[in-house]
Amino acid sequence: EFLGAVGEELWWTEPRPREGGRRALMRCPGDGRPPVSVLPAPWNVRNRVIEYGGLPWAGAPRTTGGPLIVFTHFADQRLYALQPDAPHAEPYPLTPLSQLTAGGLRWCDPVVLPERGEVWCVLEEFTGEGPTELRRLLAAVPLDGSAAGDRSRVRELTGDEDRFVTGPRLSLNGRHLAWLAWDHPAMPWDGTRVMTARITDEGALTGARRIAGGPEESVAQAEFAADGSLLIASDADGWWNLQRIDAEAVEAAISGGAGQETEAPRVALCPREEEFAGAAWKIGQRWFAPLAAGPVAALHGRGAQRLGVLDPETGELVDAAGPWTEWAPSLAVVDSRVVGIAASPRTSYEIVELDTRTGHTVVLAAPHKDHVDPAYYPEPQIRTFTGPDGRDVHAHVYPPHHPDHTGPGGEAPPYVVWVHGGPTSRSPLVLDLEIAYFTSRGIGVAEVNYGGSTGYGREYRNRLRRQWGVVDVEDCAAVARAL
Repeated sequence: EFLGAVGEELWWTEPRPREGGRRALMRCPGDGRPPVSVLPAPWNVRNRVIEYGGLPWAGAPRTTGGPLIVFTHFADQRLYALQPDAPHAEPYPLTPLSQLTAGGLRWCDPVVLPERGEVWCVLEEFTGEGPTELRRLLAAVPLDGSAAGDRSRVRELTGDEDRFVTGPRLSLNGRHLAWLAWDHPAMPWDGTRVMTARITDEGALTGARRIAGGPEESVAQAEFAADGSLLIASDADGWWNLQRIDAEAVEAAISGGAGQETEAPRVALCPREEEFAGAAWKIGQRWFAPLAAGPVAALHGRGAQRLGVLDPETGELVDAAGPWTEWAPSLAVVDSRVVGIAASPRTSYEIVELDTRTGHTVVLAAPHKDHVDPAYYPEPQIRTFTGPDGRDVHAHVYPPHHPDHTGPGGEAPPYVVWVHGGPTSRSPLVLDLEIAYFTSRGIGVAEVNYGGSTGYGREYRNRLRRQWGVVDVEDCAAVARAL
C-alpha cells in the first residue's frame, strides 16, 4: 500500500501479520538489489487521520547523504524524520504529543520540501474529548525537529473552516498549491471542492479559492502537470473522468481574489462512460499520475480498473500489457516508468512496472506465490443481472470448480451471495483463497456490486442514497433469483 517514488527509488508500506499487523516501510533501490525493510519492529508506518488513515510517508532525494524520509508512527501518531543512509540512522520526532488526549495530533499525506526546511501535510487536531471536537487543516512542520516539543513551531497554512481536506499538491515551479476540501454531511464521493492558492516567497498561502467542484460534483484527485496545468478527476458528467485546467486559467483564478467562486474553464481529456478514479476512503490515494514528458498514467474501467497511458493532447489511451485485472489507487512515476500495485483472479497484489517507452511490463517486487495448487482457483465471470424496474446489477460469479470432481449432471449447484461493506465500495476482481475454499467444495460464490457501489458511474452510486437496506438487499436478491 501507499507506493511512491523518491528519486529513482521506490518505497511503500507492507503489512507484517506475524508482527502484530504492523506496517513496515519498504525500500527498493532500483539498482537490482532486492527490497528491504527500513525500520525494525515496533515501528509502524500508519496513521489514524479520519480513522481510516491516510498516506503515512513521503521522501525527497538529496544530492548528498541519501534520501530524507518522513513518516507517521501508529503508536503515538507523531511525524518522524529518517535519513536511512546516515551512520547509525535513527528516526527523530518532528511533531509534539497532544497535551489534550492520546494521539490527538495526527498527520498524513505529507510532502517533503527540503528547500523550505519543512514538510507540508494534513493536520488533524482534537480540541476536546468528543469525537467531533476536532479541526483539520494544511500545516507546515519544520524538518529540524524544533516543533517536537513546541506546538507553536507548526505553521498553519489554511484555516479550519473545512471539515475535511486532502494533502497539498505543489506546482513544479513552487508557485501554486492545490488541495481538496469537503464538509459534513457530504462524503468525498458526493461533493468536493478543488482549492487553489498562490505560495508567497515566505511560504504562506494567498488568494485561496475554489476553482472546481461543488456540492453535487466529486473531484477525487487533483495533480499539477509539468506544464503548470491542473489535472483533476471529476464526475461532473456522471463519471469520474480526467479534465485539465490550463496554467493560465489557474493563475487567473487565483488572481481573482480569495473567496471568489468563478469556475475555471476545463478541457475533457478522455471522455468515457468509465471511472478514472474512485471513492476516497483514505487520503492520499492516487488514480492517475502525470509524467514529465506529458502523458498521464491513469487507472480506468467499469468495475475493475486497469492501467493505461493517456495522451492528453489526442485523448488516445493505451492499456498496459499483462494479466492484471485490478490496479490499486497507488501509482508512482520514475522518469518514463510507471509503477503500481496490481492483481488478477489468479494472482495476489504485486508491484508492477510499466516502461512507457517500450510498453513492457514486469513484476518488480512482492511477486505472487501460490500457497495452494492453482488448479483449484475458480474462473470468475463478470455478469450484469436485471434488478427491480429493469435496472442493471453488477456481480462477479465464481462457479464451483475442482480439478478432480464435477457436480451431478443436470443439477444446479448451491451458491452463497457475498455482499461487500462500504456501502460505497466494490468487490475487486482478484484472487481470494476464501472464495476458492467454497468453490473447490462445490459451492459457487456470487459477489454483488449492488447499486451504491463505486465503479459504475455517479447515477449507479447514488441509488443507495436514503435507500440503505433496500436497494442493496433487492439487488442481491435479484442475483440470487437469477442464479
